[in-house]
Amino acid sequence: MAMLNNSDTTTPPQIIQIPPQAPQQRLPFTVPIKAQVSSFPNTTTVAGQTARRVFKILFYLHLFLVAALVTLLTIYGLVSDSHTHHFHPKKWYPQLLASAACAGIVGFTWQWITARHSTRVVRLVFWLSPLLICAMGIMFVCIGTAVSLAVGVIALVCALVQSLYFCWVNPRFEYATRILSVSIAFPPNRTQGLTLYSILIGTLYCCFLVAGIGGGRAIENRTKLAAFFIFLILLSLGWTMQFLKNAMYVTISRVKYMNFAGGVDMDTRVAFCDTIKHLTGSVSMGSILVPVIVLFRGFARTTSLVGGDTDEFMFSCVSCYMGVASFLVVRGNRWGFVHVGVYNKGFVQASTDTWEMFIRVGLEQLIDLDLTGAFCFLSGVGTGAICSLVSGIWSIVMHKSYATEVSIYAFLIGYFICRLAIAWVQACVSAYYVAYAENPQSTQFDSTIPVRLEQLNRSQALQIFRGKL
Repeated sequence: MAMLNNSDTTTPPQIIQIPPQAPQQRLPFTVPIKAQVSSFPNTTTVAGQTARRVFKILFYLHLFLVAALVTLLTIYGLVSDSHTHHFHPKKWYPQLLASAACAGIVGFTWQWITARHSTRVVRLVFWLSPLLICAMGIMFVCIGTAVSLAVGVIALVCALVQSLYFCWVNPRFEYATRILSVSIAFPPNRTQGLTLYSILIGTLYCCFLVAGIGGGRAIENRTKLAAFFIFLILLSLGWTMQFLKNAMYVTISRVKYMNFAGGVDMDTRVAFCDTIKHLTGSVSMGSILVPVIVLFRGFARTTSLVGGDTDEFMFSCVSCYMGVASFLVVRGNRWGFVHVGVYNKGFVQASTDTWEMFIRVGLEQLIDLDLTGAFCFLSGVGTGAICSLVSGIWSIVMHKSYATEVSIYAFLIGYFICRLAIAWVQACVSAYYVAYAENPQSTQFDSTIPVRLEQLNRSQALQIFRGKL
């Protein structure tokens, strides 16, 4: 629950300052024009350029090495199976390939529903995700193995935690629905097409990696390195799918930022080409740093909720964890991807500048309380659960001994593909916040954020007043 919540429970309440309504000078490239030709700035430091080149090389090198590994494992695994019959591809591959197709269909459908019914989807996903996770947990329990029982119990606990989280954040739904609706009211041109192509690429890549995992599974009785090879393939799955998601994120957030900041109608194809040509290094770096930092921050907040200040030693550990988490978040957060796309900055520099800007204009707590990240996360979890149920039930009928592993792989595939499908939604919201922080008095924005800031101010003032009684 702490990982989904973006509020810092250990920070004392502070009065939020609503940004002054003084005019600010607009950047030259945000003049309202129709931008069809790339005019990409270059504001990256020397260190940032070096890091970007290194990560770009590492990303493409990793793709080449993983492709070679998967090809060898697939060929060797099929040849080995023809002699040993230890592994049954016809009872293992169809379920996972079907789950990849299912993930693509569900992911595209869900982002379409989100675009058409943005006023309803926030509450809907907070209702559906716990139910789907609970159903998946029951399925794992029914499989009956020791591993499946452990996974099933974890899933049921997560479903319970999500239900409690739904009750906890219920007061925030009205604002979350409003900010989502305003941000995605006018999606960039060709958004649906770019989303469809991204889903197809992600689905095909998942199918390719599934072939390698199956090959590793086929040779596990011949070498102890089979599990290590499968682990490497799963790491590649995570990094590559995060890269695809964040490439979409950078592209759409740049287009929406240009529109919010000055009414610029930028061609999405130009923005996407710039992302692939200039920003691969920054995107690949952020695709590693952001998930790691989010996990560590979730761990720190969980420790804070459980330990609190019950004893001096635990409290000192919590303070240390939260301090490190705060330091890392400033230097690596998803909001930085907006400045990566708009200003061609390095990822760390962009994250730092964006977070400092939020603090300067008084939006830090509002950003921490934003539910867009939780909405996207639960959408991915729900889709993963659907894919897991499809593959798991199929495996139980066809070959029960494969059900646990196949269901876990299917969940990961469903989660990543759905996150890729709705990346443009999160990008629009991020662009709205960043553009507002840079120019709060722009006529492009309505009263959504100022009204919410006033509500938070009144709530905090009431808490301080009650604390003094």
